Amino acid sequence: MSKKDLGLLILILVVGAIVAIINPRFLLPINLANTSNLIGLFGILSIGQAFVIITGGIELSVGSVVALLGTLFIDFIAVREVGWPLAFVLILFLGAIIGLVHGWLITRLKLQPFVVTLCGLLIYRGVARFYTADGTAGFAFGQNFPELEFLTAGRSYGVPNSFIALIVISIVMWVVLHRSVFGRYLYAIGKNEEAAKYSGIRTGRVVIAAYVICGVLTALSAIYFAMYTRSISPASHGQFYELYAIAAAVLGGFSLRGGEGSLIGVILGTVLLQELQNLVNLLGIPSSLNFAVMGGVILIGVLVDQQWGVFRERRLMVDATRKGVAGQAAK
Repeated sequence: MSKKDLGLLILILVVGAIVAIINPRFLLPINLANTSNLIGLFGILSIGQAFVIITGGIELSVGSVVALLGTLFIDFIAVREVGWPLAFVLILFLGAIIGLVHGWLITRLKLQPFVVTLCGLLIYRGVARFYTADGTAGFAFGQNFPELEFLTAGRSYGVPNSFIALIVISIVMWVVLHRSVFGRYLYAIGKNEEAAKYSGIRTGRVVIAAYVICGVLTALSAIYFAMYTRSISPASHGQFYELYAIAAAVLGGFSLRGGEGSLIGVILGTVLLQELQNLVNLLGIPSSLNFAVMGGVILIGVLVDQQWGVFRERRLMVDATRKGVAGQAAK
């Protein structure tokens, strides 16, 4: 665990202690379980966003993708009577295709990630609204899928299965990001894409793979969100979820410039965000201020990241100067 991660963990514990003192309901099992469930839902989404950010890119369409794929998933199993395992696989496949298209447009046609994913944000939500005739997708009265509901919205020994899924995915993605050649390539591209290309890394393929991973994890979270809400209005479902994911990654130490960050950090960032949301609810703060809190958190995270970079560069220069002076004195 890095110093940034440790500092974030301490902040989470301090905020949690303050909230518990102000409102003891924070420590009630039902509140902790509900908060853990939301951490699982948004954590999966945030990990996908982190894989894109580490390359120096951005994915602004995840909220709209959650709305579109969630709508399709409910329609497949509730209306068209597709078996849920097959529908599950189809949604993950569609998520991979969306990520592949985004990566291809960015690497092959040299479009800016901001432009590509902003267009995706508008397109996917528009398609979802058209698909439902601007209505709502949901389950019929009495319609249920016990196995699917247990896997996505159920609990094991009191722990939400969405949170368990996040832990499993986090372990796998931690190995991919921190213990694989592919992970080292991601960091190298984020630091300096041109240098990575000249060193023999096929940067285009690596970037596309990052967007595919983001697409698959977004599709998975879309299924979890769909089963959590059980009803989707494409006009509002998943709105601003991209901000939650970006904020979690930034708080977790992922630089928007790319090349920095740890998977543990993005999980801790998600925990802190949901803790803050819980604080807003428990203290009776108007929910209309949620986005103000989110914007403030992102701004603070970016400022801290920027100032930390400046401090580190100055420290390296001072150390280099001292070594140079010491070397001349030794001569």
